[in-house]
Amino acid sequence: MAEERTPKQNKDAKPGKGSADKKAQGKRGRGSESSSSAAAPVKSSVEAVPPRLAGKYRDQVIPALTKQFNYKNPMQVPRLRKIVINMGLGAAVANPKIIDTAVQELTAIAAQKPVVTRSKKAIANFKLRAGLPIGAMVTLRRSRMWEFLDRLVTLALPRTRDFKGISRKAFDGKGNYTLGLKEQIIFPEIDYDRIDVIKGMNVSFVTTAKTDEEGRALLQNLGMPFRAT
Repeated sequence: MAEERTPKQNKDAKPGKGSADKKAQGKRGRGSESSSSAAAPVKSSVEAVPPRLAGKYRDQVIPALTKQFNYKNPMQVPRLRKIVINMGLGAAVANPKIIDTAVQELTAIAAQKPVVTRSKKAIANFKLRAGLPIGAMVTLRRSRMWEFLDRLVTLALPRTRDFKGISRKAFDGKGNYTLGLKEQIIFPEIDYDRIDVIKGMNVSFVTTAKTDEEGRALLQNLGMPFRAT
């Protein structure tokens, strides 16, 4: 009997239209599944809690200042614009490693990474060259500003040794106030056993007040413990 021979399949033959449609449909299906899964929003069960002092300013400070200064427009009421924390480190000229620890400690205090400040001029008497890191600075606004102020007046300042209140005279004539702190260890975020050098800092409160009296009233209503006259 003669053997049945099957015709050779052509390797260059293109697949039929039906198979191509199936592959395309499969790719579209997989693509739609991945895009839908990637676009699905992630829901969080944690609710954002507004800062305590922000609510106090809205509910208590604004009415109190309006009554005290007889403001006719709510926009006239002074408000806290920003808080600037500056840590000057002259010892960093001889020991540059102090800058690294200062950045870590200031990050823990402010909950925001600071920027390293550098010298602008060379001073031969202090062995200072232009461009050397000599400090760290951070600017706080909005919720971080309110949270830092809350921790400052309720936790940090009462931990100051022999604390009797802060000066009432450190205003600049335009309603802005600068507070000098001698030690960073008053903040509970700093581990006393891990510090290398005691570092001081200046905390500047920038307000929209036009006079020192208005700025002092704003900060005092927010809880700043000024010394009695």
